[in-house]
Amino acid sequence: MAPVATDSVNPNLMVEPADANESYALDMTVLGMNSGTAMDGIDCALCRFRQKTVDAPLELEILKYDELEVPQWIKKPMLRMLQETRTTPSEMSQLNVQLGFMFSEATKTFSEKHNVPLKSIDLIGSHGQTIWLLSMPKEGETRSAMCLGEGTVMAAETGITNAIFWLPVLRWSPPPPPHENADLPVADKGRRSANVCFIPPDSEGGIDAMWDFDMGPGNIFIDAAVRHYTNGEREYDRDGEMARRGTVCQEVVDNLCATSRLLYSARTGLTGKATSHSLKNHPYIQHNPPKTTGREVFGDTDAWELIKQCEARGCSPDDTVATITRITAQNIVDHYRRYGPPEDQISDIYMCGGGSLNPAITSYLQSEFPNSRICSLDEVGVPSAAKEAVTFAMQGMEAMLGRALVVPCNSDTLTPNTITGKIAPGLNFRKLMAQSVQFGASGSGVVKGKEKGLPMVRDLKLTSKYYWPDSVAEKYAA
Repeated sequence: MAPVATDSVNPNLMVEPADANESYALDMTVLGMNSGTAMDGIDCALCRFRQKTVDAPLELEILKYDELEVPQWIKKPMLRMLQETRTTPSEMSQLNVQLGFMFSEATKTFSEKHNVPLKSIDLIGSHGQTIWLLSMPKEGETRSAMCLGEGTVMAAETGITNAIFWLPVLRWSPPPPPHENADLPVADKGRRSANVCFIPPDSEGGIDAMWDFDMGPGNIFIDAAVRHYTNGEREYDRDGEMARRGTVCQEVVDNLCATSRLLYSARTGLTGKATSHSLKNHPYIQHNPPKTTGREVFGDTDAWELIKQCEARGCSPDDTVATITRITAQNIVDHYRRYGPPEDQISDIYMCGGGSLNPAITSYLQSEFPNSRICSLDEVGVPSAAKEAVTFAMQGMEAMLGRALVVPCNSDTLTPNTITGKIAPGLNFRKLMAQSVQFGASGSGVVKGKEKGLPMVRDLKLTSKYYWPDSVAEKYAA
């Protein structure tokens, strides 16, 4: 496959010149796309993956990252549906196709804006738009997830083959660089929900021993409070300004479960302990990993109830945002201590997502873990905001190859060689399939003519660090 020229796509990228004599059995350019539950943007990460054989290290080069706006014509009805949880089959069918057009237009906009010919993109890896995640079903229900964004529409509109949607239990987080002979690093993401991935040093199992899960609310309560107090003029607490001006009402933090437990029980049929009013007693919070969550568990309704509790105690808008921000931060700390290693073994905490830009959260974490270094995932070479889009690019590539992903050791789906994703063929499908099949025969994927499955990637090398243009960095910080 013809790679995209690095100097024309991203002049700010520092790339080590490749050896002209090197031959790669796999050379695929993938556009990873992601739109979060809040629909606050469409993340686009153009990645080039190269691998000499199926047993060799996989090389990743981030060619370009950008975040595009979600059009209001689809954002408003989507958020209304997610907030009200009432819809019709007709509306769902239409939204599925409309989201397919939205991602298609985003692909074309990205292509035109950054001078990336559509024909130079081999594959699109898209998570689609998460509609509902039933991760903790009550009796008689089936654990499930629904994402919309029709891949056949995207393939028809762009001509590019699509790999879409992933099972929720197969979450995969790119690890920081190997920490041989070091203590345990932690990768922490806090955007709408907060999740964590504990990664032991290579000497203690490395990625084969990592474990991850969703801890609970990330920015979802904070954003709702800011929208409330600014009449929708602001979507977030930029740089934690409101939280830093305010005073935390610890009583509300500790009484979170008093309201959330009832709301959660009404939605899911599950109940929590009622013996004490502590954040830990919220039914999701007290549930042991593996677990994953989203708006269906922690939504705007919960945020409005928290706002009422704060105002009833005389809290100002700044005090309310400070209190709700502390709920997120304290819950993160509680989960580290309940499910993580001893504190003296946590060497680094790599932050990403919106929470990493909020000093009210990071300063609290640093005060609770004074011996750990708190830093941005950008140090690794992957921009914090791009992590999920890069991940979906890799998942799309792996789906196309028919290769399983490395999953956390605490996942409830550990079946060997479990392949995720759905393929929507584009005009380049036959050429892409031919390369995938040929690559599968380049190593131990085929033994004496019999297929045994490709070995999972355990060594991912970032060929160079990606540096954002200032305009994109400022936009994300906002």
